[in-house]
Amino acid sequence: MSGIFEILATGEQSFRFRLKADDGTIVAVSPKFPDIAALVAGIHAVRENAATGFVVDHRSLGAQ
Repeated sequence: MSGIFEILATGEQSFRFRLKADDGTIVAVSPKFPDIAALVAGIHAVRENAATGFVVDHRSLGAQ
């Protein structure tokens, strides 16, 4: 299984991507990027960091 990165134009000079799971569920939406080169760099960063990223739980321990 693999996700799909969709590139979207969000204005005349800005772009964003969204990451979808195989079943079509939107997993993540990026911030706006000023150009395609920056957007592609953002996709590469997600690909590199997602597999090895730590999960940090910011919930309060008492709020369970």
